[in-house]
Amino acid sequence: MTTINRRTLLRTGASAAGLAAASGVIGTPLIAQERSLKIGSYGGYFENSFKEFVYPAFTEATGIAVESVTQPNSTDWLVTMQQAQSAGNVPADLSLYGRATMIKASRIGDLLKPLDMAAMPETGSMDGYFIFEDGTGPIGVGAMSWFTAMVINPNEVTAPVSWTEFWDSDVYEASLGLSKNYNSNLLDIIAATFFDGVSTFETDDGILALIEKAAELKPNVALWWSAESQMEQSMKNGDVIGGQYYLDVANLMKADGFPIQPVFPEEGNPQDYGSWCLSSLSEKSAEAAEFINFSSMPSTQALMSRKIGTAPLVPQSATDLTDEEFAFVSGTPAIKIAYEAYLDKETFMKESWDKMLAGA
Repeated sequence: MTTINRRTLLRTGASAAGLAAASGVIGTPLIAQERSLKIGSYGGYFENSFKEFVYPAFTEATGIAVESVTQPNSTDWLVTMQQAQSAGNVPADLSLYGRATMIKASRIGDLLKPLDMAAMPETGSMDGYFIFEDGTGPIGVGAMSWFTAMVINPNEVTAPVSWTEFWDSDVYEASLGLSKNYNSNLLDIIAATFFDGVSTFETDDGILALIEKAAELKPNVALWWSAESQMEQSMKNGDVIGGQYYLDVANLMKADGFPIQPVFPEEGNPQDYGSWCLSSLSEKSAEAAEFINFSSMPSTQALMSRKIGTAPLVPQSATDLTDEEFAFVSGTPAIKIAYEAYLDKETFMKESWDKMLAGA
């Protein structure tokens, strides 16, 4: 099956996004002459799924045509938007921002327009954590999320109850696959498992304590992976019997018959998410509010889970997702990520992490 490449397809073409981004209008010509909205989303499979399933449903429900704009899933889009604003252009009215990028945009100022939450009643079902506010008001509303998960080979080990079990060399010596990058959520996992969560990142001593705890794992790590294909192949080959990996891809591998089982231990798994943000130069505030409201509906969240593979930002009970469908993309509890620390202490964290990896 080729479905295992879904995440790779998601990224396809995204890096080429910019002011000259590819676009396509969804909706009839007559509707497009009346009301329209330019929406940015990550390219490849991700954008194509929005164009095929989400935008047409929105246009049918509201009469608002959508022009799809390809954007990268990185801070490169922030640079593009800054340059566009300086030139007085609006590449997209609404864009998808990761939380870290949204924080950066907020700190720069004047890039994002506050959102009218009263015009988005469907957001009321969403955890307040996914409504991002700064001094100007709410500037981001969660669009969808995704998880990094604990994974194991169920033919070799039983499902751990806690992340702490990965530190057990009697079971996992030289057999784990963990991400090599300092900001790949392993430190967030350690903070939630052994310390006080996000607050542990507030001091240098706290960060060093997290990294020292990560160093204790080194005898149990067979693979520090930098490309997800490395972890995929190692799980398939049985070179590793546990570690961290993307929930949706792990479930695709499992569906294809490979020996991998995602697990939600008692501490949970890290949850990242993207938000809809409105360009400060956009004149489409009303249309943007209608789309965010539509996107926040439980039925739309469920549609995205089924067709795109993202986790819903509303409770499962509010959707019609079956337990099997929900488990394919989501789970509980969720570990929050220390976004601000990764921005404010980036150099210190990376240097300390790299020193730990390079040490004996």
